Amino acid sequence: MKQTFRSRQTAILYILPALLLILSFVFLPIILNVYNSLFRWNSFTAEKVFVGLKYYKKLFADDIFYTSLKNNSLYAVISLVFQVGGGLVVAAILEDKVIRRFQPFFRTVFFIPSVISIAVVGLLWQLLYNPEVGLVNGALKAIGQADWARSWLGDSKTAIYAVIAVSQWQYTGYMAMLFLVAMQKIPFEYYEAAMIDGASKLRTFFSITLPHIKEMVLVGTVITVIGAFKVFDEVYVMTAGGPGRSTEVLGTMLYRAAFRNDEMGYASTIGTVIFVITLTLSLIQMRIGKSGEEA
Repeated sequence: MKQTFRSRQTAILYILPALLLILSFVFLPIILNVYNSLFRWNSFTAEKVFVGLKYYKKLFADDIFYTSLKNNSLYAVISLVFQVGGGLVVAAILEDKVIRRFQPFFRTVFFIPSVISIAVVGLLWQLLYNPEVGLVNGALKAIGQADWARSWLGDSKTAIYAVIAVSQWQYTGYMAMLFLVAMQKIPFEYYEAAMIDGASKLRTFFSITLPHIKEMVLVGTVITVIGAFKVFDEVYVMTAGGPGRSTEVLGTMLYRAAFRNDEMGYASTIGTVIFVITLTLSLIQMRIGKSGEEA
């Protein structure tokens, strides 16, 4: 009994530093953010005026909030298709025995965009989207599709899709590398048995590969969706929410409230809503994916 008690004490002592760090840098900021959202305050004075749920009512009555929510949702859906779906396809192709010998080269090529600074990526794609000298319009004109050429970032109908496309280019390779690592842990005997049974590559992928990397697919899905609702950098660098706030997302809306309008309480409210949305979506995905359960 004493030995068990001492073992528990030792375990608690080992866990305590990590627990204190999590409480200090994760849970405490969340609690303080929710608390701050109930007050009107700014960064230049220590005075706080209690306003209750006023900022929440203001947020849910703001049309820009729903535009931002729509853009974030669009971002999430397209990213799931291209980053998760496309990443799976790329990883499966690279694991094919015909392509496998060239895998190191392609892994490097696909992964490089994810380590480039977002500021550099934003400036690069601004140039590519330039309506006069940009490569995108130039390529369209070269193949006889001049009617498709336009000011991609200057048109409110295409700007959000142009920004989203940049993220797909940057992070699909990163997702592919995650899936590739998971695929390489699958015993080769399973594939040999499938070959003996005459299963096609497509059938092998859905019957063997996909079930064995289910947990990694779930992780990739959660990362992608959370990233879609936290997105800020690429939108701010490329359009700053324009033209006409058509590319506004929750992150740029929060930045505008905090650092342009100095409405820190309102910014805290937006931050709380982002947290609730991402937490809810993550829990739903984990519930649907039945994370941690045996297949």
